[in-house]
Amino acid sequence: MEIGFIGLGNMGFPMARRLIEAGHQLTVFDTRKEAADKLVALGAEAASSPKDVADRCETVLASLPSLQASLEVATGPGGVIEGKRVKRFVDLSTVGSQMASKIQGLLAERNIVQIDSPVSGGVGGAEKGTLAVMVSGPRADCEAVKPALGVIGKVFFIGEKPGSAQTMKLANNFLSATAMLATSEAVVMGVKAGLDPSVMIDVINAGSGLNTASRDKFPRSVLPRSFDFGFATGLMVKDVRLALEEMKSLGLSMEVAEAVGRLWEVIIRDEGAESDFTVAIKPIERAAGVVVGGAKGIHAAK
Repeated sequence: MEIGFIGLGNMGFPMARRLIEAGHQLTVFDTRKEAADKLVALGAEAASSPKDVADRCETVLASLPSLQASLEVATGPGGVIEGKRVKRFVDLSTVGSQMASKIQGLLAERNIVQIDSPVSGGVGGAEKGTLAVMVSGPRADCEAVKPALGVIGKVFFIGEKPGSAQTMKLANNFLSATAMLATSEAVVMGVKAGLDPSVMIDVINAGSGLNTASRDKFPRSVLPRSFDFGFATGLMVKDVRLALEEMKSLGLSMEVAEAVGRLWEVIIRDEGAESDFTVAIKPIERAAGVVVGGAKGIHAAK
């Protein structure tokens, strides 16, 4: 397929690279020229703007860091909406169902189909092509782009209603955000009582407490104290806030979600938006007066 790809950051770049390696013809754009240049070296063509991408390609994918970026790229001046050739816009970003519906409505005025396609699985999943790819939009258009999306992960058709895939993504990331905090509190409790965190994680992963934080984040990024899993705290907080907004719009009771939201606001305040989200354990450690892990997997009380 001839595909346009906008947004070549931590997630977008490996997804775009996999599409090139799979034989798709890519036209790429990013505000950072060096990111586009790396893909041009692999066989992509560079475009000068989102509109330029949409002038050249019927299908345009985008992987962007914020709601405003998705809105501007899709519908702003010089955006995809002004393209002469584009037929469908596939947003791989997490923007929430309300923003997805807004973009869908604006693009529909130009007969451009909006396909929501947020992904889950982190940078590692993007590198390996093992992402969960959630898709919502007109069934025929979703089927048309499935061969390309299948290169970056397993495709799940959520429904035709605009924003459905965004709701699914927010439910998923709310659970991920909750698992990170709950596992941090559980392990800090054990360390405070004198347990070895490495042994704790082994037991949790062999038992009923197993979750993505204990399985992946703690062994790779928390116990070694590297905090480099590859997903920014700012992005996780954005997703948690969007999940809370979605729950409120549906009139739901959300005691757990509100508690999770409050804790993530503390983390972004103390650790910064650019930190890796695995630093979520640090405020919990400070409050308890312990440090979990270390170069040799040790634990220590302050």
